[in-house]
Formats: sequence, structure tokens, C-alpha cells
Amino acid sequence: MELGRAGPAGLLLVLLLLLAAQAAPERDPYRVLGVGRSSSQADIKKAYKRLARQWHPDKNKDPGAEDKFIQISKAYEILSNEEKRANFDRYGDAGESQGYSQHQQRQFHHFHEGFYFDESFFHFPFNSERRDTSDEKYLLHFSHYINEIVPDSFKKPYLIKITSDWCFSCIHIEPVWKEVAQELEALGVGIGVVHAGYERRLAHHLGAHSTPSILGLMNGKISFFHSAVSRENLRQFVENLLPGNLVEKITDKNYIRFLSNWKKENKPHVLLFDHMPVVPLLYKLTAFAYRDYLSFGYVYVGLRGTEELSSQYNINVYTPTLMIFKEHIDKPADVAQARDMKKQLIDDFLSQNKFLMAARLTNQRLFQELCPVKKSHRQRKHCVVLLTGEGDKFADAYEAFLTFAVANTKDTLRFAHIYNDRQPEFADALLMDEEKYRGKSAVVILERRNNAGKIAYKTLEEAWQGSNEDNFILLDLLDQLRTDPGLLSSETVLEDLNDELAPMFLIRWFHSTLDYILDCWDSLFHSNWREMMPLLSLLFSALFILFGTVIVQAFSDSSDTRDSPASEKKDTTAKTEKNDTSFSKESNSRVPKKGFVEVTELTDINYNSNLVRLRPGHMNVVLILSNSTKTALLQKFALEVYTFTGSSSLHFSFLSLDKHREWLEYLLEFAQDAAPIPNQYDKHFLERDYTGYVLALNGHKKYFCLFKPHRSGDEGGTLGSGEDYNSSLHTEARGKSSCSPGSRSIKNKLHKLSFWMERLLEGSLQRFYIPSWPALD
Repeated sequence: MELGRAGPAGLLLVLLLLLAAQAAPERDPYRVLGVGRSSSQADIKKAYKRLARQWHPDKNKDPGAEDKFIQISKAYEILSNEEKRANFDRYGDAGESQGYSQHQQRQFHHFHEGFYFDESFFHFPFNSERRDTSDEKYLLHFSHYINEIVPDSFKKPYLIKITSDWCFSCIHIEPVWKEVAQELEALGVGIGVVHAGYERRLAHHLGAHSTPSILGLMNGKISFFHSAVSRENLRQFVENLLPGNLVEKITDKNYIRFLSNWKKENKPHVLLFDHMPVVPLLYKLTAFAYRDYLSFGYVYVGLRGTEELSSQYNINVYTPTLMIFKEHIDKPADVAQARDMKKQLIDDFLSQNKFLMAARLTNQRLFQELCPVKKSHRQRKHCVVLLTGEGDKFADAYEAFLTFAVANTKDTLRFAHIYNDRQPEFADALLMDEEKYRGKSAVVILERRNNAGKIAYKTLEEAWQGSNEDNFILLDLLDQLRTDPGLLSSETVLEDLNDELAPMFLIRWFHSTLDYILDCWDSLFHSNWREMMPLLSLLFSALFILFGTVIVQAFSDSSDTRDSPASEKKDTTAKTEKNDTSFSKESNSRVPKKGFVEVTELTDINYNSNLVRLRPGHMNVVLILSNSTKTALLQKFALEVYTFTGSSSLHFSFLSLDKHREWLEYLLEFAQDAAPIPNQYDKHFLERDYTGYVLALNGHKKYFCLFKPHRSGDEGGTLGSGEDYNSSLHTEARGKSSCSPGSRSIKNKLHKLSFWMERLLEGSLQRFYIPSWPALD
């Protein structure tokens, strides 16, 4: 009874199992390649090559050969990748994150009382193996993208789709993508598909972090598609990838100028006559592919102003017409007409007309293409090169050579000319600087033997004049060369040609800078923000450090200002007018910013800001004085240092000897050689006179330089030397009038201070270092 009740369900379950078993070999890469699970990579590769040769669609005409070949390729893709192979062995699938998804899938397969659902039975389109196989031939892998697709993007644009499994939006755009991919591929656009599940490295490299994504690749540069997925938008996106100056619009007014540029550009010029008002996308793609060889123009025959052009070349306005113009602009060198211009027709037509009849060798690449290296006796190609000069003097010789080239064009012969003054190494190697060719044209027949520059050649015995006799001699040599290759008896090695048409460095730099700015602009507004986070983090970090430093410095300066009371700002300042006579020697050294010298007293209040915490590179020049000598010394000090006030790194102060004698004597102990300090048992210890001393204090590096007062009768003065000065010290009774030592003798103490200041700025003075600055009590 239970069996009968379970009969239909059991039959359905058996049917599903049979279908799954039948499909299993197709999904098992080991069975597809016919190898065991323990097979080595060498065995797998060998089996793949054997089956690929057997089932390749070009060799096997079986209707199922293409599907079989795709299965073989996909099986090899899984087993040749150790990570995918391990995933398949573990989970039965080559996905990279199978642990959770497979467990989830198993639960889904068995969630309904043991009833087994398999998506392959219901043909759910979420699994990549059950999707339309039209994407299979476009699948890209990382190495294939780097080594082939990126270099090829310099010849044609690529449209790439990023997809994945279980992507509902991918299914939604599939019909539009399939239609556009087929249409654009026929026009010459490269198509690619990246499966983000299997090619995570490539998807990350492309900057695609979500699916579906569509991007364009052009000249190695990636651009993302951001519009609605439609046929028109995708076509416009591809067209926008192309440069805007590929095709020039031609009318009766500019066609002569356009065709006459063949000499300047050293290229044939192509004209397409069509009745479409806009340039067809096929023609733009063709212009991009051949932009290094040809210049392209487009004539809209329905436009007023093209009648003369159409009439001159006898154009059928109802049929698209392609014309190639070379050295002669009065008639085309070749013509192609077709009601439906296909890419293959255009490629065949242009590939046969890539060069002028007698092109000028302007760079090494052109030389190698015109004159390829000999690969075998059947593939010999000889180049006939006219070595000439520029100007009307050589015009007749060139015209005669061009006429000869047009009349004797063959597959095994290429004609070219070169300017001796622009390629002097080439000319010297072939003409050997012989006198008979100097100032004249010469013809050389050559054959390239290898890519290192080795050639075999023969130079015509006489200079080329373009006469009938010269034509007969050259024609006879070419006839002999067909039967006797040994006629090219001379050999030499040529240096690479100079690139005559290369843009100047500034122009190249400008274009590179512009491209970089445009890339940054596009990345800023269109790239995924996860890619921009490192750059934004670096930018904001730099700004934070910059503004943080400014703010900290501002608060530091404001705190120093608050430390100084208002009473300190009213301290004595020495202000004096500039004395022209006194500063005649220093007039050329510095330009003072003010008309006076501002000297501040150094006290315990401003001691930290003016010395201890002085900015690096700044110095405080301190004058030592007493109450009795204050006025006289400050006046002389101001005169001596006035010319140095233009330096923003110098600050000027004075120190009262009456208040801070102990601080000064502590510092002078570190300068015993320059200013010997008597010991405390000297009976004249408290009577020592340090007025007129000048200290240059570097608060940051903790050193000072010392200026000793000028001794009377010593014209040379002392600038901080280490000789004894005891005999020059003057005693001073405290409380006496300031005139007691004499105003003149006091001012003489600072004689030649300006010279000491010069040496201070030069850095040639002796420096006395201290462990730390003492407190100023």
C-alpha cells in the first residue's frame, strides 16, 4: 500500500536520477578528457591536445564538433588550474567559493521530503554551463587579456562584459548584448566576456566589482559604460572611445589641401564618398586601425559644396566609393565601389595600398616594413632607394625616379627615397662619402639580411640624373638581379633611422599630461570608490598633517605672545635713524626692513620664547650692559647691527649685568679659552666688567658665539679669539654716573662688531656648546 502510494514519486525520482547520470559525463572534466583523477598535468595536456586536434571545428565537420570542442576546452581549463581542479575534486564544481554554496545547493536539492530538484532538468539559466554558448568564444583569461587583448587594443577597441552566476541583471541584458556583440564584431570591434566567478583576478584588474558591468578598452585604457544597456547607447559608447580627429570632413574647399598633404605626412590619403550625413562607424574603426599608414577623409555627397569634387572624380552618388590617392592627386591610384561595404573588402583594399609608390624613409619601422628581412629565396624582396636632397635642385631626379617606380612596380620590388641631410648615417654608410655623389642624387639596390642592420647592396656607378640612360642601367641591373642574387656584392651594417616625424618632447609631454589628467578625472567620477580609497586616504592624510602643523604652530605662537605681559612690550627699544656715513661699507650687503633696530630686554618672563624655545635656524644676539652704560652701548649696538636687521632669523636683545651676572658667568665657563673666568677666590671677582660683551645664542642647538669688547689701542680688535684679556678689563664702581668711564671709551667696546656679525652669518665663528640653558632668575 505504501509502495503503491509512492509509485509516481518514485518513478519521477528514478527518471531524474537517470537524466542526472546521463548529464554527469558532460560535466565531469576527467571523463571529457578521458583521464583519471590521479593524472599528472603532462597527461592532461597530452589528452587535451589529442582531443582538440580531433574535434576542432575547422577539421571535424560533425554537427556536434563545436560543442564537443567547447567541452574539451572547458575541461582542460578546469584541470590545468590546480585551484579549480581541487575545488572540483572537493565539491564537484570548479567554482572558487563552493563550501557554503554547495551545502546550500544540496539542501535545496533535498528540501521537499526527499524530492530531488535539479536546475538542469528545469533549464534554469543561472548556471553558466546551461547558458547560451554564444559567450563561450568570447571568454577571456588573465594571461590572454594581458598578452593579446591589451596589445591588440591599440589597433581596435574592445567591448567587454563582466558576468557571473546567479546574476538576474545579466540575464536581463543578454538579448541586447548578444545582438550588439554580433553587430559590432562584424564592424571590427573586439568582444570579450569575463566570468567574475572563474576569473576574479582579471575582474579585479579591470576594476569591475559588480555584475553585470560593461567596459571599453582602447589603447590599453579602460572606460566604463554607465548608461542604460541598449543598442544605440552601446554603439555610441564604442564610437566615443575612438579619437575625434580620425576622419576629416572633405568638401570642394579643402580637398586639394587634404590630398596635397601626402608629402608632409608621407602617407597615402583615402577618400570615402557616401550619401550618409555622418561618418559610418565602420569607416571610423578602419581609420583607427590604419591610422599609422593612411590619412582618411569623408565626403558626404548629398551635401551642397561637394559637386565639383564628385564631378572631377566621376563619383556615383548612389554607391559608396573608396579612393586611394598617392603622389598624384589628379587621379586616384586605386578605386573600390560596392553597395554594401564590408570590413573584409575594405581591409583587402587598404592593405594593398598602405605605402606611397616611392615612400620616404622617415623612421626605422617604415624601413623594416618596406624592406623586410629575407626569409627564403622565394621571399626575396629588394628595395631600390634614391638618396637625394631637398629643394628644387633635386626635383627632376626625384620625378624621374617616381616615374620609373610607377612603371616597374612588382611584388618583389619596393621603391623608396631618403633625404641625405636628415639621415646622414644611412647615406654615409652606402655612399662612402665619395666625391662623385656629393651634392647629387644616387640610387642603391639593397636587401636586408637580418634585423641587426646587416644589408647587401649595390650602388649605381654614376649619380642619378633621371635620364633615359640612367633608367636603362637601373632596369638592366634589376633584370640581372632576378637570376643572379650575388650581384649585391657589398655588405654593411646600418644604424637605426632617425624618427623624422616624431613630435617634440614638449608636445609629447603635454599630451601625456593631458591624458593623465583625463584619466584622473574619469577615475574620480566613474571608477569604483573602493579603488579610490587608497588615493583619497593618502590625500586626506596629507591635508590633515599640513593643517594640523599650521594649527599647532599658530597656538604655539599665540601662547608665547600671552607669556609676555603688556609691560614688557614697553621695554626700552633702541631706535635710530640710518647714518649714511656709518653704513657705507654695509650698504650692498642687506636691505633693512625698518628704519630702526628693535632691541628687547631678556628677562625671566620672555626667556623661554626668546631663547629656549627659539625656532630652529634662528639666533638671538644679546648685548651685555649695565644701568650706567645702557644708553651709550645701545646706541652703538644699534649702529653696528642695523644692516643685519633685514635677516628674519636674527633677533636682538640686551641683558642687564646688574640683574643676571650669575647666569652670564655660568655660560662663560663653557668658553674658558675665549674668555677666562677667574675663580671665586679672586679678590676682584665681583668687580669684573662684562659690559660690551655680545652673545649670539642658538636656543635650538644649545650653543653660543662670543664677542669680546674691543681693547683700547688694538686696531685689530678681537672677535672671540682665545687670548688673554685680563689686562683689558675695566673695573667699574657701582652706582657711579654713566659718564664716569667716558662715553667714547664705552662705545669703542663695540668697535668692529659688524665684522663679527658678518662672520657669524658665514658660520666661521667658534661655537661653545652647553648641555642645557640655565634658568634666568
